[in-house]
Amino acid sequence: MARSHHYRRRQKEVPELDMTTFMNLMVVLVPFLLITAVFSRITIVELDLPSAQAATPMTPTFRVEVVVRDAGFEIMDGTRVIAAIPNVDDRYDLPKLSDYLVRIKGEYPEKDDASVLVEPDIEYDHLIQVMDTVRSVEISDGGQMIRADLFTAISIGDAP
Repeated sequence: MARSHHYRRRQKEVPELDMTTFMNLMVVLVPFLLITAVFSRITIVELDLPSAQAATPMTPTFRVEVVVRDAGFEIMDGTRVIAAIPNVDDRYDLPKLSDYLVRIKGEYPEKDDASVLVEPDIEYDHLIQVMDTVRSVEISDGGQMIRADLFTAISIGDAP
């Protein structure tokens, strides 16, 4: 006698997609990205660049020009050097530059523009430090440091 075996065909089941590892990744990745996004900040400094349209004859006025050289700073009035600040221990003397610019601002309080002229081999970080020094100064007021504006409209260019 022949036995008839009836094999039941198994229905092919669609496998479930295991999302556990992906969810674990998201649980770690999202807070990490949110935390690091807080620390990245972009600061934009608006600079005035010389234009070719200034063809009108101008009366000579006092201009603040800070020339950054390898040996130190030169402060010019637009035509001649009025002060030279040499490097101290192979570093730029930014506090002395700041003090001199505060004196100039005291003499010309309405003056808001200044030029920073840089030699070709000066590092970018030094340029930024000089621009920050020209822009403002920190003044101690009863134990609290206050930032005061000096020359906020800064132009940059090549040193003569």
